[in-house]
Amino acid sequence: MATGFFHVPPPKNEPVLSYAPGSRERRALQQALADARSRQIDVPMFIGGSEVRSGKTKKLSPPHDHQHILGYFHEGDKGHVEQAIQAALAARELWATLAWEHRAAIFLKAADLLAGPYRFKMNAATMLGQSKNAYQAEIDSACELIDFLRFNVSFMAEIYTEQPQSSPGIWNRMEYRPLEGFTFALTPFNFTAIGGNLPTSMALMGNTVVWKPAHTQIYSAHVFMEILREAGLPDGVINLVFTAGADTGEVVFNHPDFAGIHFTGSTGVFQQIWKTIGNNIATYKSYPRIVGETGGKDFIVAHKSADAKEVAVAIARGAFEYQGQKCSAASRCYIPSNLWPEVKSLLLADLASMKMGGPEDFTHFINAVIDEKAFTSITSYIEQARKNPMNEIIAGGRYDKSRGYFIEPTVILTQDPSSLTMCEEIFGPVVTIYVYHSENFEQTLERVDQTSPYALTGSIFARDRYAIEMATQKLENAAGNFYINDKPTGAVVGQQPFGGARGSGTNDKAGAKVNLMRWVSMRSIKETLVPPTDYRYPFLEKD
Repeated sequence: MATGFFHVPPPKNEPVLSYAPGSRERRALQQALADARSRQIDVPMFIGGSEVRSGKTKKLSPPHDHQHILGYFHEGDKGHVEQAIQAALAARELWATLAWEHRAAIFLKAADLLAGPYRFKMNAATMLGQSKNAYQAEIDSACELIDFLRFNVSFMAEIYTEQPQSSPGIWNRMEYRPLEGFTFALTPFNFTAIGGNLPTSMALMGNTVVWKPAHTQIYSAHVFMEILREAGLPDGVINLVFTAGADTGEVVFNHPDFAGIHFTGSTGVFQQIWKTIGNNIATYKSYPRIVGETGGKDFIVAHKSADAKEVAVAIARGAFEYQGQKCSAASRCYIPSNLWPEVKSLLLADLASMKMGGPEDFTHFINAVIDEKAFTSITSYIEQARKNPMNEIIAGGRYDKSRGYFIEPTVILTQDPSSLTMCEEIFGPVVTIYVYHSENFEQTLERVDQTSPYALTGSIFARDRYAIEMATQKLENAAGNFYINDKPTGAVVGQQPFGGARGSGTNDKAGAKVNLMRWVSMRSIKETLVPPTDYRYPFLEKD
């Protein structure tokens, strides 16, 4: 068979479309939204080469219009998880031995399909199924997912080219094998791109996958599976199941061929998974790879030299884009006393101008939170904060679930930097602000570092370079993604690899080569070109 040393197309970040009034993309997306709302879809699981329908259907509804039905998905059980594992294992040998350039071609085609004919369908699915506005959907379900697919192909090629040195008479080689067994992707609701990246990054490196998305992300996951199938992904490489978390875990984590998990979700769930894997460690053929990105209590710290307008906009965007349902969302802010009056005035003016409602109306900046469980959890934090005499709700604080799960952007001003909403992850449109004396910057940095068990993202605003250096050093371990004069959200694939440590995960940096390294098992090969024929070394000779 003819072969060569192939070079993959150099990846570039997908341009973000504006969806400005009168633009072609705005009209196309509005049509895709109308088409999706006008019909109900039937969503099967995909196991092996089959569409699997259990007959146990559950409805898919927009969080902002929970009486409307977009379609129904077929919920599976433990038996379907077992079927998915067997399908993954059956597909493994052919997929693992397929030439890497053919694996690459499949995912490059998927990226082009998403960038072209599927772009508006995928964005509409994310907007309706997860209540994201047009811009939030565009940067997530289109651009970031396209970037993951293209950059990961380039990272794979870089990995394969990394080879050891060889001494004279010896040829050393390094093989990057897929893991032995099957891998498991457990993905969240809040980013369609994460839902797509976690299973495909493992599959790209030759692994076969069981993929369980959050039930609240099934609509867009279904569209992505449609794209992968059209791109030519072979049967059984990625198996999509809609099963309960406990049932899935019971089957997956007790299987001897379980080789690794790629996870994004809550810290508590991830810790329980890790504990379960540890308890079952003697069951497995190999030590499973455990990669997870979990919670955050992300911060904005302003120095007295910062620009008040820049700080106010960073809070407005960082805390309230996608209703704060980002693990990187700004959730606690430390503002110096000299800036607070102006920051407050500017922030409240911005909040007063924000419109809230369904994402089909492109003038709505704020949409609904994902479901009733999230609505109840978030509003309970608001009510607990309201009861605390050390707190004052200076904006928002109201909510309504009669039609959709709507919560106003809420700003809590606290006199207690250790109050509940300064410490615990809320995952909703709630930010708490503590005003510190402008001369206590260094002590405030120490407080920021010690307040939260998480270490995902954070930012410093200052014009004083010495203050920036001090914050960068003192907050070294407080954030895996650290921003200077920017909001703590919006990492771009290939530019800011994403992940945190402490209670925020294993920091294996999605959107970087290091993440793909977790999904291979290296084999060193040494070939001696002319082997010795005498055991004697020169030192054995007599003087």
